[in-house]
Formats: sequence, C-alpha cells, structure tokens
Amino acid sequence: MSERFRTQEIQVRTGDQEVVVDLTGTCEAFLADAASGRDGLLNVFVPHATAGIAVIETGAGSDDDLLAALRDLLPADDRWRHRHGPRGHGRDHVLPAVVPPHATLPVLRGRLELGTWQSVVLVDTNVANHDRKVRLSFLG
Repeated sequence: MSERFRTQEIQVRTGDQEVVVDLTGTCEAFLADAASGRDGLLNVFVPHATAGIAVIETGAGSDDDLLAALRDLLPADDRWRHRHGPRGHGRDHVLPAVVPPHATLPVLRGRLELGTWQSVVLVDTNVANHDRKVRLSFLG
C-alpha cells in the first residue's frame, strides 16, 4: 500500500439506543500515524445502510438535538414500506439520505482541520444493530 494512502477499519459499539458517537479522537489518533505531518484528506465512511457520519458540535446538547430532529423528520412509526425489524425500522434505511454515510475532511500538517466546536460523529438510529464498522482513509 502506498505511503500516500492509508486506511483502517474500526469497530464501534452503539448499543440498543439511538446514539451520536464522537469519533474525533479516533480520527486524530489514526492521523497521527497515517498522515505523518502531511497535508491531505481524511475520508470517514460507515458501510451500513442505516447509519451516517456528520460534523457537528457535541457536548452542548447538539447531539441530542440532532437525534430529536431526526425523530421529528423520520418518525419510528408504521408509515414506512420497508418493514422488517422493529417498528419504524424503515426510517433507519432513509437516514443515510439525510445524514450521509461519509465525510471527507481536510488534514493540514497531519492534523484534522475542524472548526472550534466541530466534531466528527457516527449517527446511528438503528437500535437493532449494536455494532458498527467505520473505515478511516487518509490520502496525502
């Protein structure tokens, strides 16, 4: 594999509740080794049909606000045609159209270039899938 491209898959346990999981520290740890002080791009990708990646503020209620907004926008009720799994699970399959399964972020001098309050998060509303994979890929 080229030194210009590095990739790693991580496991994230999301449990049986809707969650926003902060991945920023994990991304920074990956870049410390993978980027070696170089500029480039970090791609964060979740290979699941019912989860997404977002860049938001965390710890000040925004993560709970995001989940509340998703509940309003995509209610867990019987309106969905996709009907396997728990009640309202069809909404989980629509989630990636609202919160995409990827984000590509700038890396400068080997460090993630985020705004002051920005964090990289995994968004998971699927209470039936407790384990997620996330692929981190650096190109630089």
